[in-house]
Amino acid sequence: MGADFGYRGKRLGLPEEGPGAIAPVGRRFGAIFIDWSLCMVIAYGLLARGDQQAAGNWALGVFLLMSALTVGTIGCTPGKRLLGLRVVSEDGGRLGFGRVVVRTVLLLLVIPALVWDRDGRGLHDRLGRAVQVRM
Repeated sequence: MGADFGYRGKRLGLPEEGPGAIAPVGRRFGAIFIDWSLCMVIAYGLLARGDQQAAGNWALGVFLLMSALTVGTIGCTPGKRLLGLRVVSEDGGRLGFGRVVVRTVLLLLVIPALVWDRDGRGLHDRLGRAVQVRM
């Protein structure tokens, strides 16, 4: 029917299964849900002082800070860590701080994260030259 492009991650030189393989979509959504929930709790309890409207706005800043610090240092957010995922550079190394910030800002804009390539990477990962893989 169509062209056979192989498994997700083949073009990037990643294994098909196991550690280092492209992270499954369900786990990635689960990780972002955990991270966003954590940011909402922090924003609601510590910064917005119980104001639900302000908590959503503060949560964006908390998410930006949390993601930039955790992905930039250890390669994963708390949600990714719980679900066994990490963010690496396309060549397998750590992401530089600038690329982490670009990736996080694009993730907060939501739309770039919903535009995927055939490897299952969102536009935020492609522009940040990052890959989400299994641990």
